Amino acid sequence: MARERASELPVLIVGAGPGGLTAAVALARHGVECAVVERRRSASSLPRATAISTRSMELLRSWGLERGVRDGAAEIEWLQWHCDTLASAADGSGSAVGFPTREQSALISPTGPACVPQDHLESVLARHLRALASAGSEVEFGTEVVEVDSGPDGVRAVLRDVAGGERRIVHARYLVAADGAHSTVRAKLGIPMQGPDALGNVVTALFRAPLWELVGAHRYGIYGINHPDAEGVLLPAGPGDRWLYGTQWDRTRHERAHFSEETMTRLIRLAVGVADLRPQIERIGDFRFAAQLAERFRAQSAFLVGDAAHRMTPRGGTGMNTAIHDGHDLGWKLAWVLRGWAAPGLLDAYEAERRPVAEHNVARSADPRGTTRSAAEELHADLGGRITHAWLPAAAGGARISTLDLLDRGLTLLTGPDDGSWEQAAAAIPASVPLAVRGMDVIPARALGIRTGGALLVRPDGVPAGSLARGDDAVPALHAAVRSAVGGGLTRPGHAAASGQPPQAA
Repeated sequence: MARERASELPVLIVGAGPGGLTAAVALARHGVECAVVERRRSASSLPRATAISTRSMELLRSWGLERGVRDGAAEIEWLQWHCDTLASAADGSGSAVGFPTREQSALISPTGPACVPQDHLESVLARHLRALASAGSEVEFGTEVVEVDSGPDGVRAVLRDVAGGERRIVHARYLVAADGAHSTVRAKLGIPMQGPDALGNVVTALFRAPLWELVGAHRYGIYGINHPDAEGVLLPAGPGDRWLYGTQWDRTRHERAHFSEETMTRLIRLAVGVADLRPQIERIGDFRFAAQLAERFRAQSAFLVGDAAHRMTPRGGTGMNTAIHDGHDLGWKLAWVLRGWAAPGLLDAYEAERRPVAEHNVARSADPRGTTRSAAEELHADLGGRITHAWLPAAAGGARISTLDLLDRGLTLLTGPDDGSWEQAAAAIPASVPLAVRGMDVIPARALGIRTGGALLVRPDGVPAGSLARGDDAVPALHAAVRSAVGGGLTRPGHAAASGQPPQAA
């Protein structure tokens, strides 16, 4: 075998889907170098998932990406609309799918869920990552992992060029496995999946046809088609007339070859309710429903995110969003550890915090009625315990600022108005992680549960790390909260006080 080249880097990310790209962006925005390798030879052109949740949009907004993401959105209301055919949508009825409506979103968030195909989201994330190239991050297509060894001090991975077969060795301090439901890295690490992997089979067709003019005002994120000969779902997959049609595949009745372009055209016509419709079918695919969790999300210096850690059916639209949240959570925690802002023990919190959410979403996806949920039932899993959104008073001519916009890349200490004691306490803390102090008016402070004279310590993901009361001895109380938030590591100064102005988006 030809001599293998070797290189070293802080983080190797395997897989350029939403989870891997989100982790890479989170690292790069903290100035941490990483490499993303992807077995595919080019970026995906398949929509795959189409639902971006409230919390996912909040994260994208915090990176300045909301407009770019919404450029690829279909303008819909998030309901499942039940109708015999799309042509009879006016006679249909709707059911909630776990996402808030526009009106509900305006109350709880500075943004709201969006109907955006996965391939568009991936292109936005990839462009943003390239714009952060000063951090040394890159995406390398046509590269697969063939060997992985993970130990307490790092990972050794053998990569192979898919086209030419050339191999090289990468030594990374940490590895993020974001290589999908059939993860090579997970298999190499010997981590089994637990749960059913044969809950049903579906055939899908990606096509273009002028369907929006057919539904008129009835614009929704998912259409449940009840036609007895074409039962399935129709999903908008972009801002134009790009659609997905999916139907159950009974393997006992039909071979895969049965679902030819001719067959799918006939089924689409029945589902739409237009006998002479000429859909431009771009791709016909199939997949199997599964609801599984990896036995563990970590093997020493290697971590699983997204479908590598949990497989979900499309019910509820949680698969891509769970991957995004995984990538963001692991990304900032790895960055903190690698920059010396936190002790390595912080990484133990990744699985401890993400696994319960994954368990909830996997169980929901396994429920045959898992699509139908109220927003009140599902928001807790999506928002993940982040602080309350409230608008701050806008300066004359300035844009409105949410409490979520006050968060920094490090820790943020939120206080009420005119309370310099907490700023003085923050200046006295020998914190390794940057600690910003943000003062607020009394109303938004009260919305966050901050009592008069108190303060709230918050992580960059919006999760509270400590609630501090007026009567506390400020310096030791804040010291204890910061120490807990960073896993016990407090080594050097890192204070960055501010006077209520929003920091650069985290």
